[in-house]
Amino acid sequence: MPNPKRRHSNQRTRKRRTHYKLTHTPAIFASTETPGEFAVMHQVDRSTGRYRGRQVFALPAQTEEGA
Repeated sequence: MPNPKRRHSNQRTRKRRTHYKLTHTPAIFASTETPGEFAVMHQVDRSTGRYRGRQVFALPAQTEEGA
């Protein structure tokens, strides 16, 4: 099987990759954590920090500053 004699330049590689693009929209479903909202499947809900009913990361404490 033939092998390339020289290395391809970054520009040549990037030109080829310009055609690699997302062809579909991500799967969205009705969130069970926050009713009435939608969420992207297989991703952590950033408003609650939960994934599939489990707390994945703690949200930073929100402080209210008076005006």
